[in-house]
Amino acid sequence: TDSAIKNAKPRAAQYKLHDEKGLFAIVRPTGGKLWRFKYRHQGKEQQLSLGTYPDVSLKEARERRDVARKVIAEGKDPSTEKKRAKIAAAISAGNTFKVVAEEFIAKRQREGMADATLAKCRWHLDRLDNLQGRPIAEIEAFELLVVLRKMETRGNLEAARQVRSFASRVFRYGVATTRCKHDVAADLIGALTTPTVKHHAAIVAPVEV
Repeated sequence: TDSAIKNAKPRAAQYKLHDEKGLFAIVRPTGGKLWRFKYRHQGKEQQLSLGTYPDVSLKEARERRDVARKVIAEGKDPSTEKKRAKIAAAISAGNTFKVVAEEFIAKRQREGMADATLAKCRWHLDRLDNLQGRPIAEIEAFELLVVLRKMETRGNLEAARQVRSFASRVFRYGVATTRCKHDVAADLIGALTTPTVKHHAAIVAPVEV
């Protein structure tokens, strides 16, 4: 029970407080209390760390145990899946929008893109400074829209359209290199104001009479 783990006192040697369905807590001589889940995978007994008490309550520990049991039911090892999730999170954190965008620009430079066009790409990236530090896989369409709307309110309608287009190319590159799953900038097509094209009278030669 919650009161049992809360009131458990340290002893000379560490000991266990068992809950149910493989969940137990280890009480260390130092007073630390660690949640563990005991299970079997491919015939071998293993343990999965579920956090420390009181940071992780008994209720939360049971919920984490139940999630692990579902993973086991799917024929997977929850310890292995936890390690994979950590690796994926680390990779995602390193693959920020700025990192992917700069890699995309470098690729276009190697492919012979003109210096003036490369400079425009970097200018567009600077306009997206609020998103540069975000993992590209976690950015949602509304975050990009907020940036573009601010540009529109300042009257920079064409610039907003160009920045959206640049962001779309970066996201598509991210998809192609498995850093994100979707081009969220494509979802914003039609959301921005189309600049009004001003037509000027053409200069023509005077008609002879």
